Amino acid sequence: MFGLKRSKRIANSSVFSLKMCLQVYKIPWLSTPTRTLLELYPPNPSKIEVISELSKSSVLMRERRRVEKKLHAMRQEGPGSLHVIADYDMTLTRFAHNGKRVPTTHNILDSRLLVNKECGKKMRELLSTYYPIEIDASLTVEEKLPFMLEWWTKVHQLLVEQKIRKDLLAQAVRESSSMLRDGYKVFFDCLADENIPLLIFSGGVGDVLEEMIRQHRVFHPNIHVISNYMDFDNSGVLRAFKGPLIHTFNKSQGAQSHAARFPELHAHPNVLLLGDSLGDLNMAAGVPAPRNILTLGFLNDQVDERRESYMNSFDIVLVKDETMDIPNSILRFLTSSGANK
Repeated sequence: MFGLKRSKRIANSSVFSLKMCLQVYKIPWLSTPTRTLLELYPPNPSKIEVISELSKSSVLMRERRRVEKKLHAMRQEGPGSLHVIADYDMTLTRFAHNGKRVPTTHNILDSRLLVNKECGKKMRELLSTYYPIEIDASLTVEEKLPFMLEWWTKVHQLLVEQKIRKDLLAQAVRESSSMLRDGYKVFFDCLADENIPLLIFSGGVGDVLEEMIRQHRVFHPNIHVISNYMDFDNSGVLRAFKGPLIHTFNKSQGAQSHAARFPELHAHPNVLLLGDSLGDLNMAAGVPAPRNILTLGFLNDQVDERRESYMNSFDIVLVKDETMDIPNSILRFLTSSGANK
């Protein structure tokens, strides 16, 4: 009997001590209601769910934790808040195949079907002169700008002089060796199925890239294109290029001036941006009140020289990756069942 009473006194004393401890020290995991524990100690997103493809050796990230936070924030808001901005040449298309460079939209026009031998030779000479400047890691964007303007202007003038026929463009595209990246159909179809706008922002030739995407049967209604378009006369012969020139390093100006053309994008404040050049980072300059912008850069050429600058600039860097595997895995994550529909 004495032992039982003593046990009760000890128990009561222990309860009193615990209450005093909670009041004096305010131990949060004991004194806080269960419903607020998640607010005090939010779960680590990387522990909830990971994108396994981001662990590939070809994937580089300067701040993985920052990438994960963006991904989970964008996923939480759902695909209805997302739109994708992508460069075209060497971003949606492959950089190389079987050790050989894949032609860009301008290169596709270097076809005997459209231009003569002398014009093709001059276009290739311009490429060998100016492309090394475009990717030179020792030059600033400001230093490259006048050279890019010279390059695009000279190429366009050459093409206009050839009096290119509009009715031959489809055949030139069909006969070219240009290729979209492996997994392109999953990428385009996913965006269309989820009603996610895709804004393609290209310094290439809009007529050519549109034809290329149509021939691959993925030119869906959710796609908008900002690019250099040909101006044909009434007989279907090229006479000029329309509007202000767009090249690799002036996409900021183009993005701001064209923002009003696509007001529907204002309802999609989260952005997945894909590019292969540091200049492509400016493609989101026209996005009004962006909430999250996740940038993904394809590092196709001069990897060692440009690795550091790309890692300092893009959230995710893909080294010599000719596929859409990473963009597709990110889209799967952002549109999965855990996201708000």
